[in-house]
Amino acid sequence: MDKKLYLVMGALVVILGLLALPNLTDNPLLGAVDETTLEGRYVGYSWSGENDGVELEEASSYIETIIELDNEGIITDARMRFFVQKDGFWIPRQSGNSFVEVDFDADPTRAVPGEDYSPGDSMFTIYNADMMSFYAAAVNDQGETAAALVCPTTRYQFEIKLPDDFDYDTPFGELTIESGKLVPSTLTSGSGILRPESWDELEDRNFLNIETYSYVVTQRGTFGGLNEESSTREFMEAMGVEFSDGRPRSMEVEYGYFGMGGWAGNYRSIEDYLAGQNARDLTSLVDWSIERYAGGINEENQFGIDVESGATRTVQDGVDTISGATVRMSRESTSYQRALVEAGIIREQDVIIGRF
Repeated sequence: MDKKLYLVMGALVVILGLLALPNLTDNPLLGAVDETTLEGRYVGYSWSGENDGVELEEASSYIETIIELDNEGIITDARMRFFVQKDGFWIPRQSGNSFVEVDFDADPTRAVPGEDYSPGDSMFTIYNADMMSFYAAAVNDQGETAAALVCPTTRYQFEIKLPDDFDYDTPFGELTIESGKLVPSTLTSGSGILRPESWDELEDRNFLNIETYSYVVTQRGTFGGLNEESSTREFMEAMGVEFSDGRPRSMEVEYGYFGMGGWAGNYRSIEDYLAGQNARDLTSLVDWSIERYAGGINEENQFGIDVESGATRTVQDGVDTISGATVRMSRESTSYQRALVEAGIIREQDVIIGRF
């Protein structure tokens, strides 16, 4: 066989060998290449007890974030859901479904606050996934009105019971704890900003000035634009009560969530904020370069665990809001970051584990 034939056969072997090689551009081990796309659906989680070593499968509550990305990494859709386990069932915390019943024969009484907390008597029987920013109102056939309002700062359920001859032109701000028209009957959550040890210090307060951030009740939503000088009638009308000749008409119980609309409103705000963002640029819901937040991160990337100050245990801004929502954002950010991990945008070691 002559020299030229050897060369031809050698060339054919090389060509056939190259054709047999796998498509290197499809090999994920080689890293990002021009053909790589971020388009797809990605899911991330944050859960209670993670800082203590609890696995997701064992958690009693968790946050799930789902994002849809296009080729460039733009978030085309975002969903965030908070699940809690109650009586063996998983329930979305932002579900607005509630069972509410009113007993007009009952008179609300004050709860005993502080370490020796005990609930008072209530007119209301309420079952739902979460009570944050909850309200309810009803009017019986005799013209008596009952209302329940969950304070965003103390997390107490305040109740109002008004007789059939009540003057509804009375400014809402005059319904104070001291007057007996505003009764803190039940503690709905232990995570309030203000945790009173006694009601004596708040005797002259009404529902709109209990604490500095009480204004969030009227900042937007059901009571948006109202204030302490607004009439009681205006507040009752905002809760669905109709009036005829200045008197409230009989009404079965109506309920809802004021302000941003409870957890559903908070998470809707986050979803709206995320839509249109570039996920490659927005790698967290929290700006961890802020000194008071960065100082709360320990060596294991856990936030709010090894600190004493409440300012660094919670990423929350009730004045300007964070990502458009007044919520504890560190745990929501964890869930979002985990979706970015699944998308390959950040690594698991880059995730800041928020305080659940």
